[in-house]
Amino acid sequence: MQSFSSNGVSLSYLDEGAGPPILLIHGFSSSMKVNWINPGWVDTLVKAGRRVIAFDNRGHGASDKPHDVAAYRVAVMAEDARNLLNHLDIARADVMGYSMGARIATILALTHPAMVKSLILGGLGYGIVTGVGPWGPVVDALRSEEPETITDPVGLMFRKFADQTRSDRVALAACMQATRQPISADDLATLRVPTLIAVGEKDEIAGSAADLAAIIPGAEVLDIPKRDHMLAVGDKVYKAGVLEFLTRRGLG
Repeated sequence: MQSFSSNGVSLSYLDEGAGPPILLIHGFSSSMKVNWINPGWVDTLVKAGRRVIAFDNRGHGASDKPHDVAAYRVAVMAEDARNLLNHLDIARADVMGYSMGARIATILALTHPAMVKSLILGGLGYGIVTGVGPWGPVVDALRSEEPETITDPVGLMFRKFADQTRSDRVALAACMQATRQPISADDLATLRVPTLIAVGEKDEIAGSAADLAAIIPGAEVLDIPKRDHMLAVGDKVYKAGVLEFLTRRGLG
């Protein structure tokens, strides 16, 4: 892996393959390895003739992990994505984010539309408008020194995932506090890039993909059968749908 500095924060990234670039932005408490390498996304996209760029968001993976809540505002994290593309001299790329990464990708598309060729939102539907949640129990679960006392199911799910990935729980709690701000429907209605919204049929976190697609002009929906929030990311239907979307829209 390589690294670069984004406004003083060191971020780890990969840059593989050749062809039209696609930037991948992983979800909360995950990493580029967990979201994109291990499930086969990087290999799939490289074999499809793409240049694949992925990175560990601040607070995650091998990147720096500040503990200040303000360091994780979504606009700040979207600037990390922009700074990586600038670092690599990439003026425009397709962008795919999963869950929190989808929120970051959307802010990137809203603030720097010329840089985003297409937008693929995985694991996030209408929850981007409502903010989903409540996320207080997740923050409490991440901060808890007695995990056996955690009773909230969503909090317990994220705590187990954070422990499995040996994450910095203080950094993740700060990230969770800062990144769950909703994006208004009015702002989403200004998006003018081809958009695909991919959500697992059993995903109880993301919110409705169809309701979000109704807001974003021309957006398409990809339902991922029999998958919840955690399992949808590596699903073969998701991969096939993304490749078909890119090809059909003349983006491949």
